Amino acid sequence: MLRVTTTSLCAFCQKMRLFLPPFASLTSHSKREENQRTVDSLYELSVDIRKVRKLKGWVLSEKTAYVAETAGLLRDMGADTAGIAHILETHPEAVLCPPEDVDAQRDLWGSVCSGQRALLSIIKKFPASFFTVSHHSNQRANILYLQRLRLNKKIISKLMASAPQSFSRPVESNQEVIHTLRETYLDLGGDEGNLRVWLQKLLSQNPYILLRPAETWRDSLGYLREWGFTTEELLSLVSSLRTSISELQPEAMRQALAYVQDALSCSEDELKQVVIRCPAILYYSLATLAGRFQGLMDARVSVEQVKESPNVLELTTQIVLYRIQKLASYGYDVHSGSLDVIVGTKDFEMSYAKLNLRQQRPLFNPVAPLRTAEE
Repeated sequence: MLRVTTTSLCAFCQKMRLFLPPFASLTSHSKREENQRTVDSLYELSVDIRKVRKLKGWVLSEKTAYVAETAGLLRDMGADTAGIAHILETHPEAVLCPPEDVDAQRDLWGSVCSGQRALLSIIKKFPASFFTVSHHSNQRANILYLQRLRLNKKIISKLMASAPQSFSRPVESNQEVIHTLRETYLDLGGDEGNLRVWLQKLLSQNPYILLRPAETWRDSLGYLREWGFTTEELLSLVSSLRTSISELQPEAMRQALAYVQDALSCSEDELKQVVIRCPAILYYSLATLAGRFQGLMDARVSVEQVKESPNVLELTTQIVLYRIQKLASYGYDVHSGSLDVIVGTKDFEMSYAKLNLRQQRPLFNPVAPLRTAEE
């Protein structure tokens, strides 16, 4: 009888919790009582309190919060009610930042943004980066340093949003990495006049490049030199890699190169040309390379075709099969020609355009369905 009564009581309690209003303070599952004023203020802004409780419940228990002030600042920048609610749900810690710190942050970030609208767009996507106000002096010093290098404002703002850690640390750390990058570029035969453009390209491709120790650049380049890559070839690799060469581990590169050389049955000179045409080989894991190569073999693609168009390894098996089938439906047999027709989104667009295929999807989506006149 006692067991039945207890079970019924527990079930009743669970049902009653469903009827609690979203602004009710649930203290039974938290160590500290919630600040009811904070909860009510967020609720008035249409913030999903349950979501905040689940992700960052401790914020609701802080004694001091600046909900109205934070919302007002975002509103002044052009954010609507839905935008404010989204930002505070994604990063509720924003309401704990003192208004004067947020104002200073807005001015600082505004110096590298084209306007309030551009800054608000960044805040919506990277609220944690903007509302990290504890390293304001380091952020300012790093911005001034990158501006002295005459880097594009868009590049700087992208770095601040995507890799805020690189701006939170002392400026001397970034100066050391930039100095190493400059030395590397010039040692590889780069032109001093093109240094700024080259550096912007690297930072744009990989915002986390400044967080890598300078020594790792030397280690990775040294390993590739041992493979026989010339100075000119190394500069090409450093410039075209989608990841920082400092992120490449010599052992991982050794495994990848050994696998590709064996799979394609090529000499060391041929392997170098394969890598130059498809630098991604250097940073793909062994499992990824093996899976994609096997997928090509299962699709009856020849080893010689892969050797001639190695950048086909940049595509997933799903995309390769889709493109082969799509071209085949219009009478083009990939197996009897070059794989270049399916490599790269723009190249593929041009290939089927020549076959009078009607384009019905944006270039940036390689797997979206194509609709033709017959469909």
